[in-house]
Amino acid sequence: MIFYMKFILALSLFIPGLLQASGVTTGVDEQAKLPYWQYQNEAISIRFIQRLPDQTRGYFMARGFSGKHAELVANSCVFQTIFRNVSDKTVPTQIDYDINNWQVISKDKKTNIKTREDWAAEWQKLNVAMPAKLAFNWGLLPTTQHYQPGDYNWGMATFNLPSGRYFNLTLTWLQGNKQHSVVLPKMQCAEDLHLDPEG
Repeated sequence: MIFYMKFILALSLFIPGLLQASGVTTGVDEQAKLPYWQYQNEAISIRFIQRLPDQTRGYFMARGFSGKHAELVANSCVFQTIFRNVSDKTVPTQIDYDINNWQVISKDKKTNIKTREDWAAEWQKLNVAMPAKLAFNWGLLPTTQHYQPGDYNWGMATFNLPSGRYFNLTLTWLQGNKQHSVVLPKMQCAEDLHLDPEG
């Protein structure tokens, strides 16, 4: 617990100044009280907030998943993701993304985010009940999305990495029909801590 709080303090005090010039920032999310990584320019804002594995276990078990199946998600490096089109409505810019094009780079290995469709195939094999599958599908970030100025949504993104692992995330998107790309460096999957909810 002490180590985790020191880590959060370091993020909030040290890293933001290093990364702010490129549009990439990191720190501690005001509501979640957990580390976040964010990119923002004149049209797009996307924030990834760590979710503790215990949060994810509890969330999905409350929606009909067995402990065994909730564990599969909890151990998949989950981030709450908030995506916004922040372009000025007087100069509208449409934003499109497809997370199949995003790349996760960890220990020199490139992989993809685990999408709704990837999970759906897994839940089908495991005979997960339909209500649980629907709740899961609605809880995840859409695989593809189109945003007009002022549009936003959120959902969980699963990176399919072990707890505590560091990685770089390459984001790509279309902004006014032009492709853009940025790297969010040194993101970290949440440690599998069992914190006292009363503390």
